[in-house]
Amino acid sequence: MTIDTSIVEEGEELARPSQAPETGVVSSAPRRSSREPRKFLFLRNSKAIAGMVILAFFFLIAIIGPWIAPYDPSARSDDILQPPSWEHWFGTTHLGQDVFSQILVGTRGVIVVGFVAGIVATTIGVIIGVTAGYVGGLGDETLSVIANVFLVIPQLPLIILIAGQLPTVGGVTVALVIAITGWAWGARVLRAQTLSLRRRDFVEAARASGERTWRIITAEILPNLTAIIAAGFVGTVAFAVLSLITLSFIGIGNTGEWNWGTVLYQAQSQLALQRGAWWWFVPAGLCIALLGMSLTLINFGIDEFVNPRLRSTGLNAKSLRKRGIRPRIGFTPVVYEAKEDRA
Repeated sequence: MTIDTSIVEEGEELARPSQAPETGVVSSAPRRSSREPRKFLFLRNSKAIAGMVILAFFFLIAIIGPWIAPYDPSARSDDILQPPSWEHWFGTTHLGQDVFSQILVGTRGVIVVGFVAGIVATTIGVIIGVTAGYVGGLGDETLSVIANVFLVIPQLPLIILIAGQLPTVGGVTVALVIAITGWAWGARVLRAQTLSLRRRDFVEAARASGERTWRIITAEILPNLTAIIAAGFVGTVAFAVLSLITLSFIGIGNTGEWNWGTVLYQAQSQLALQRGAWWWFVPAGLCIALLGMSLTLINFGIDEFVNPRLRSTGLNAKSLRKRGIRPRIGFTPVVYEAKEDRA
């Protein structure tokens, strides 16, 4: 038996059995039955599962965090700058505030801002991007100019300027500011994909049969953009979370509303690192890293689900490792059984 690790054509793994060349070379990799349901293939991806488990944990903490917090996060006590202990799991601040309670209560603000900004920005991007790509003409040029203007403007400085001028800056306000300034990239990607779909045969057939425009967009085009929309949504949520933490860390916004950035702001302003109070900023940093990792893993899972080459490698990773083949991104290694020489 010989092992061929060359790159396989993207459409080869989707080919029907009747289209296989009659060469006598048979793939020894197990074939999945054509009747096997494919709508849950995304849930079979280990990266996506790991990311969703971590994200679900933070969602749970965001819901029940204020209820299970052992102390009021703003309450002061005589336990000043105490290291982690059974009484204070993550230690205390310079005012005796419990860091563990601050992390639990602050999780809700991070999750709410991230997902509100993601939903609003994705909705704006879908409406503008798909409309521009499908309508074309003057409407496409106008919407494209608007998107290009937002693309060339530095987002974070613009967010800082807008948030700094508002009289009251709460979590929802920050989320809306981030959404208004962060929709343009997703809109450009969706416009490009819509332009490639608008002349496909199934769209032309729907148009020729007299389907209305909204029906063609919602039933023919949007289902083919689902994976791209999901990936853009995950990326926007990650950007919104980092933007919120950045704004809170530099002191812009309502410092009375607890989130992970507020914890870092208090630690930085009170010289926690110089005092050796590592427990004041390390837990918040780990939470940021874990949440970012979960969103990245989900994004990788979406990418592997959409890309046929990556999907084939991911679904057959275990069987490939058993055969001594190490799956690599961008390659679809396949094991072939050598044809016996005929006399």
